[in-house]
Amino acid sequence: MIKIVHGSDLHFGQPHDPEVAERFLESVHEESPDLVVISGDFTQRAKVHEYEAARAWLDRLPEVPVVVTPGNHDVPLYRVWERLTDPYRNYRRFIEPELDTVTRIPGLIAVSLNSSAPRRAIVNGRVDADQIEFARRAFEESDPGTIRVVVAHHHLAPAPDYEGDRPLPGARRILDAFEEMRVDLVLGGHLHRAYIGNSLDVYPGAERDRGITIVQSGTTTSRRGRAREAAKNSFNVIRVEDERVNVTHFMHFGVLGRFAPFSTHAFPRAPNRWFQRPQS
Repeated sequence: MIKIVHGSDLHFGQPHDPEVAERFLESVHEESPDLVVISGDFTQRAKVHEYEAARAWLDRLPEVPVVVTPGNHDVPLYRVWERLTDPYRNYRRFIEPELDTVTRIPGLIAVSLNSSAPRRAIVNGRVDADQIEFARRAFEESDPGTIRVVVAHHHLAPAPDYEGDRPLPGARRILDAFEEMRVDLVLGGHLHRAYIGNSLDVYPGAERDRGITIVQSGTTTSRRGRAREAAKNSFNVIRVEDERVNVTHFMHFGVLGRFAPFSTHAFPRAPNRWFQRPQS
């Protein structure tokens, strides 16, 4: 089994909740994951002191590979000259020098794609053709049976609620490309509430009997939860087994003073398209 802890939208700065951040660190250590994913928005305004705090916090995670990606808040909004000339200066210095990355652990490959687009789309983001090709090359080099994961901050599927968020521009084209690459999981954030489902929920795609499991995390450590997760915090634990992918959605409950499981989800792992009945 491979275990992934997936959080997002830390928002170090004014919206950050230090107490909840401590509880999340405790939860990650309790889970003993093989991989940690933080899918963007480490800071609120991409300031040096926010990045310094985020880096110090990240250094307290378990000593396992950590996959990261920039979010739209990780580039300066009001410092326009910096946003146009060197938008990732602080992100590269404190979080990760590369914007698109490949991380391999036994049985899994994770491709992280920078969906922030500071010069074109401040909020909604972009993923371009060169990044799709970057992912394709990485997955072509992986062994058969290796679980394939894509991490991006912006969402490819809207949460099923009244907010009506628009997904990443070109989401259908991107999902078709990932389907062709046999991607198993897409992990993201941005929405500040969770969505755990299948790409077929929002787009039939070319192969309508499989789809891609989509796992969005809510805001893990900020006070900016939205819709059904307003004023709430969440993260996901993903367990990849031989025949299935299990996702447990954790939420923080003040009455408990910690994160606790809120819902569980199971998906057949490719090439299976359904769950086998247990033999009687």
